[in-house]
Amino acid sequence: MHKVIATLIAGLFATSVFAQTATPAVPATPAKPAVAPATPATPAVPAAEVKAAIKADQAVAKADAKEMKADAKADAKVVKAEADAKADVTVAKADATKAKAKAHKKATKAKAAAAEEKSSAMADAKVDAAAK
Repeated sequence: MHKVIATLIAGLFATSVFAQTATPAVPATPAKPAVAPATPATPAVPAAEVKAAIKADQAVAKADAKEMKADAKADAKVVKAEADAKADVTVAKADATKAKAKAHKKATKAKAAAAEEKSSAMADAKVDAAAK
């Protein structure tokens, strides 16, 4: 009930604001002459000029199309070069990983061989010490 009353009061204020605004004075319109003055006829545009304008527009459209095509090709080349560079980086990382694994394997084998030589040398030294 309160909402309905509030809406009615708001509507009353809104209509009172519009009722108080002054209407602008309408200027008196001059009387129209009985006979309208003759308007000059628009000159006819020759067909040759229209055709020339159409050809010019077509030439501009073709030039724009060629430019857009060239830009698209250039963009495609840049994208391809970036993709190639990323592929090269990926291959280089893979090669580095393989080389690192290979070096680690060689180092492990070298450590194992050194440990074996050391143990056999110790065994020989014990045998020699026991023989004396």
